[in-house]
Amino acid sequence: MVNSGPVNPTPLSPALPRPLPGAVGLSHLSAYDWEAADGVCGGSPHLHLVCTEAYVVTGGRGAVQTLSPAGYRETPLEPGSVAWFTPGTVHRMVQGGRLRITVLMQNSGLPEAGDAVFTFPPEVLADPERYAAAAALPAKTGPEAEQAARRRRDLAIEGYLVLREALEKGDNGPYLEFQRAAARLVRAKVPAWRELWRAGALAAAERTGAQLDALESGDPAYLTDADAYDAGPTRHGGYGMCGRRDEYELPGTTLPYRGE
Repeated sequence: MVNSGPVNPTPLSPALPRPLPGAVGLSHLSAYDWEAADGVCGGSPHLHLVCTEAYVVTGGRGAVQTLSPAGYRETPLEPGSVAWFTPGTVHRMVQGGRLRITVLMQNSGLPEAGDAVFTFPPEVLADPERYAAAAALPAKTGPEAEQAARRRRDLAIEGYLVLREALEKGDNGPYLEFQRAAARLVRAKVPAWRELWRAGALAAAERTGAQLDALESGDPAYLTDADAYDAGPTRHGGYGMCGRRDEYELPGTTLPYRGE
């Protein structure tokens, strides 16, 4: 169906770089090698409320453990593997030996703005202030940041193991309640997320619609704006949810990771 008129996507400032394809977020992760209560080394289990996440494995070995309505699953990861999980899927990256991945994240800006929720125990999820204190890191680098990252990982594992055990027994009640608790926890953030989505992923899609309209009308003038961009990591080795994180802070596209 042809649009009746041109689409006017949210413009990006000329001073800012264009978003990555599809307005995706990009980072690199090396899985934590800290041993958890179940004897497994890996990251902090969590879910995303509105964003699909993809792992592209670039080195090493490991796995991703997931909880979904289908139950518990462990997917092996090796160089060349691609694994992705839709909103509501609890995921935990597991270290098997020098595991390194490139992460592609839907809706750049939303995960960094709180779309991800840790699998903390129910009493923590029920108290927004307690949750925020448990999720935050006191510093970006150094021993204090590492200790806090390990504490929140261990607290997330505590809640995760309860959810996993119940699912393995055929009881999805705790998992569904965790999803509901996560939704309640972030509800007040939705208006701000909507604005990020409009300025990012939605604007990128609308730009494509406007370009298709222009091509159909025989006017490719927008191609005169063609340009090339490049960027390098603006931070190496941050403490992310799954592991040490190299991130790209691109103004107008990918925000700095606020969970740190």
